[in-house]
Amino acid sequence: MRPDDIEKIHGSPSLHSISQHELTSSSSNDPIKETIHDPKPQTRLRRWISNMNGVETRGIEPVPLEEREPVTSSTSLHMMILWFSMSLATNNITVGSIGTLVLGLSFKDAAICAILGNLVGTMTVGYMSTWGPRSGNRTLIVARYFMGYYPSKICSALNILTNLGYCMVNCVTGGQILSRVSGGHISVLVGIVVVALSSWAMAIFGMRIFQIYERFAWLPQLMVLCVMLGSAGPHFDFEVHTPVSRGRLNAKRVTFFSLALSIALAWAPLAADYYVYYPPHIKRWRVFAVTVLGSAHAMILTLLLGIGLGTMMASSPAYLTKYGSTPGGLLMAAYDSLGGFGKFCAVVNVLALVTNNTPGAYSMGMNFQMLGGFFWRVPRSVFTTLATVIYTACAMGGRNSLYEVFKGFLPLIGYWVMIWLIIVMEEDVFFRRLKGYDWSAWNSPQRLPVGIAAGVSFIVGWVGAIIGMNQVYYRGLLAQVASGADLGLWTGAAFTAVVFPPLRAMELFYFRR
Repeated sequence: MRPDDIEKIHGSPSLHSISQHELTSSSSNDPIKETIHDPKPQTRLRRWISNMNGVETRGIEPVPLEEREPVTSSTSLHMMILWFSMSLATNNITVGSIGTLVLGLSFKDAAICAILGNLVGTMTVGYMSTWGPRSGNRTLIVARYFMGYYPSKICSALNILTNLGYCMVNCVTGGQILSRVSGGHISVLVGIVVVALSSWAMAIFGMRIFQIYERFAWLPQLMVLCVMLGSAGPHFDFEVHTPVSRGRLNAKRVTFFSLALSIALAWAPLAADYYVYYPPHIKRWRVFAVTVLGSAHAMILTLLLGIGLGTMMASSPAYLTKYGSTPGGLLMAAYDSLGGFGKFCAVVNVLALVTNNTPGAYSMGMNFQMLGGFFWRVPRSVFTTLATVIYTACAMGGRNSLYEVFKGFLPLIGYWVMIWLIIVMEEDVFFRRLKGYDWSAWNSPQRLPVGIAAGVSFIVGWVGAIIGMNQVYYRGLLAQVASGADLGLWTGAAFTAVVFPPLRAMELFYFRR
């Protein structure tokens, strides 16, 4: 189907059939400085980058219809494999082990919490992914239609921090594995650099190359995880748990449920980024279904493996003595009886970390550009490189306290993403469902929501999250009453859900947009 055929189906030509030059011209009278393009400071650098074979030069601009990929019989399979491959991440094994090794839950309790939490989380990812083909815009550009031009920048900044944290965790885990595999000949620091550079090399070339790579990367990862299950599975202890009171046990269950949910939620602000090259006539339910199926199967598999490995380590002091309690040691303990072949499998696990790192590194470049002004004029590849340097340095500094870092920053991701999702869903269902969306307004602040309602609701949501949170650095009032359960995810969502609709209705009444 040709682009002009699609236009006939959908009505008048949309943004996707308009050239970037025309978009620039049409907005040249906009008084907002950030909507005016000044090509002089960026032309030479972008021309140099575009001459590098294979490097994607497109920034946050929408993908026009003529550059979209045709829908074929294998499109759904490719989508599902993409998410399965990205989500089959070694760091999910680390998160799973927190349930049994750190929180002291039984295998049954941890498994139920992980499965249910992850299913809820992946459904939010599936929902957000549907906006990619529909708009041709990256996820946090679409967020401008729900939060307004300026408040959405806060989410872009938060998502940069989120992905920096995830990439740091991946690098440290990979560095620990490579150090273990080499018998200490490769230091953890060198291993961190190897993982970071590999991720950077993949992210710099852009989404098309990455999608092709992901179609094949899942197979060796899945084979290695099967080997891990065969090697360590007989040593899983399905009875081990830490005896606690009923109230404390329920608090731990809620905490781990929220943690498993946060793992999936972290993908929601990126979900549409990987579908912008698909045409808008692809069915939304199809995009939603393949995203949920691909990501949920992979995450649940790795979380359950981590839960089982946590029981093995918790019930065997010998393993803890030999391998320590670091995530890298946890994975090496899984291959304890396999010798050299186990080390080879561990190296494949490192490649899985690279696969999981790349999407975050790619999207961070976009998120920097979404901050506007000077940031928009800098090519994505420059920010991808800068982000790689930052998270590599952070990984080197936090390499000895990974469990504490993971346990501390993962819930914070869940708090802000859940608050943002509530605003997105309520705006879409209550205020936009009948009006529709003018995708040509993506970079015109005066044609987007004012953002007062979303900004205030976002702050109120954070107040709710703080009241319910339970972290090492702070315990909220509700968390104290609830035996230490981390309720920040839920209190933040509840506060936002109550406050946003009336505020948005008032905003529409006064400002008409």
